[in-house]
Amino acid sequence: MIRQPTHPGEVFLKDVLGPLGINITDAAKMLGITRKTLSEFVNGKSALSPEMAIRIAKATATTPESWMAMQMKLTLFLASQHEPENVKVACLA
Repeated sequence: MIRQPTHPGEVFLKDVLGPLGINITDAAKMLGITRKTLSEFVNGKSALSPEMAIRIAKATATTPESWMAMQMKLTLFLASQHEPENVKVACLA
């Protein structure tokens, strides 16, 4: 069985904010977003948007692509878990 990819919000919380000792309120101010928006993201209740990926990348000297790749892996995994088994598709190639 394939392990579910980690939500990028969890990565941001545990690998960035935690080691730096930055709380959600202060991080939200630094990113220019509301505390509620950041809280929902780090708690896995909302997906990473391209805009949020850009903000996080600028704040962490990383790339938005790396953050979006995490979200894409999670999104595809979750979609594959809900794929109906009886759906039939024709081969295009």
